Amino acid sequence: MGIPLAQQAKVAAYVVKQQLAGRKRFPLVLMLEPLFKCNLACAGCGKIDYPDAILNKRLSVEDSLAAAEECGAPVVAIAGGEPLLHKEMPQIVEGLLKQGRIVILCTNALLLEKRMDAYKPHPRFIWDIHLDGDKAQHDWAVSQEGVYERAVEALKKVKALGFRTAINCTLFNNAHAERTAKFFDDVTALGVDNIMLSPGYSYERAPDQKHFLNRQSTKELFRDVFSRNKGGKDGKTKWRMGNSPLFLDFLAGNQKYNCTPWGNPTRNIFGWQRPCYLLGEGYAKTFKELMEETDWDKYGVGNYEKCADCMVHSGFEATAAIDSITKPWKAIAAQLRGPRTEGAMVEEIDLTKQRPAEYVFSTHVEKAMGDMKHEPPKRAAKHGNTAAPVSPAE
Repeated sequence: MGIPLAQQAKVAAYVVKQQLAGRKRFPLVLMLEPLFKCNLACAGCGKIDYPDAILNKRLSVEDSLAAAEECGAPVVAIAGGEPLLHKEMPQIVEGLLKQGRIVILCTNALLLEKRMDAYKPHPRFIWDIHLDGDKAQHDWAVSQEGVYERAVEALKKVKALGFRTAINCTLFNNAHAERTAKFFDDVTALGVDNIMLSPGYSYERAPDQKHFLNRQSTKELFRDVFSRNKGGKDGKTKWRMGNSPLFLDFLAGNQKYNCTPWGNPTRNIFGWQRPCYLLGEGYAKTFKELMEETDWDKYGVGNYEKCADCMVHSGFEATAAIDSITKPWKAIAAQLRGPRTEGAMVEEIDLTKQRPAEYVFSTHVEKAMGDMKHEPPKRAAKHGNTAAPVSPAE
């Protein structure tokens, strides 16, 4: 794995503490979305089709840091939208590091060269650069030519400055295993610390609905990709994966996991998103309300039609991580052998009793637009950890 042992130990100690306290549900990663605005319009994204009034809203530095304290997760993944469009992002990152968090800043890297001087290398800070395959595959995924080359150049520069780096790779049903493996060889040669891997989730509002994977095709694709991860210095593997070994084994169809939606709770401009990062079906005002008043049994594979094909890291990585910590021998075995790529797959979860999908996206958008009509005008924010950025993105 590409995750430092100190950080693995930090997360493991946190999980053990929660379990000793008798907590059934607890977060591992806070998914912080300080804005939805983006400088790309990817066909598979369901995050950017909001009215301009919503796209121009921001979480303040104060609210972002308070969300991390309220949640208590040891890891914060900052997503969006494009986080580097937020002018106070350096203060948010600095504040989270001062809290002792592991901070993963996700970016498409188009603004990275312009913004990198505002950040300092830190052992708990990592640039997570969005690359969905080689040049042709990535530029297709982001619906714009030339993005891959700009992202790779920015990656090289932050790596040279001493930052920890990762790539965030989402695969769709047109991904080719041999090309994907070659791409992983290439980014490994660039010296990235982690490859963060996930199948795409079928956002109901994404413009392109044709290229999402179902569960069976996900397992077949990842088995094909993982079978090519051979020939490294240890004679077994060559890629530095950022996902837990058991999550990778799950992607290859060897683990039967239920999702842990509360493991990666999301805080954005609407509030605490119910039930998870991928589904926005209502919002709680506080983290406590999210955890205690969400009907978790209504969601997940086998429970809800929208979840039927999901195998995404934000739903299942927490399940795999907890399994790894409670059964370390199982995780060690998976790490040593790598994901199994041959033989029978585990039995699939029964979908016959799942409830039908409800399409409620417009409800909370209309509510937010109505609430904004009654908000008092905001004055320009002062710089600092209590800033409240309200200006449109650059």
